[in-house]
Amino acid sequence: MSNSDVDKCPKQPLPEYAFIGRSNVGKSSLINMLTSRKSLAKTSGRPGKTQLINHFLINSNWFLVDLPGYGYARVSKSSKKIFQKFITNYFEQRQQLVCAFVLIDIRHKPQPIDLEFMQYLGEKEIPFSIIFTKADKLKPKAIQRHVEDYCNNLLQYWEELPLHFITSSSKTIGREEILQFIGDTNEEIEAMRNNV
Repeated sequence: MSNSDVDKCPKQPLPEYAFIGRSNVGKSSLINMLTSRKSLAKTSGRPGKTQLINHFLINSNWFLVDLPGYGYARVSKSSKKIFQKFITNYFEQRQQLVCAFVLIDIRHKPQPIDLEFMQYLGEKEIPFSIIFTKADKLKPKAIQRHVEDYCNNLLQYWEELPLHFITSSSKTIGREEILQFIGDTNEEIEAMRNNV
């Protein structure tokens, strides 16, 4: 299901995991890698392809939510304002949301726009994890250094660091860890529901 109105999102009370990041972070490739589907999410050489809230039902028990990227996609300013509005509406109104995955290109130093977005999630008390993408582009020591840079930056504002995953869509790095986290979280939710 794809739309720009939170009220029209699926009504099932299933856990949702939202994927969001800057416009060229490799989100579509990551989603396709996680689902083992080459073209589930549309990949494009032109950033900003995702312009709706896209729900994908996985194994009939949770939703993967593909959200528009933020940053410098080639869309008009009025379109960007609409994106931002329905993105914030989704995060602030969607009760089924269990975790937001914030995608970060591991090749770059901490970017203000990513830090600001994580700060927003923290202020709204929205649980999130970080997914570092494109790990195949760096050597292991550089990966460690860049992750440490991010962690040191976050510790200036956060008492506790969010969970993070290191991934490469082309090498399927991080796939099992992310799916295991989602599976474990869904089991915890189910156990809590059964105990109520």
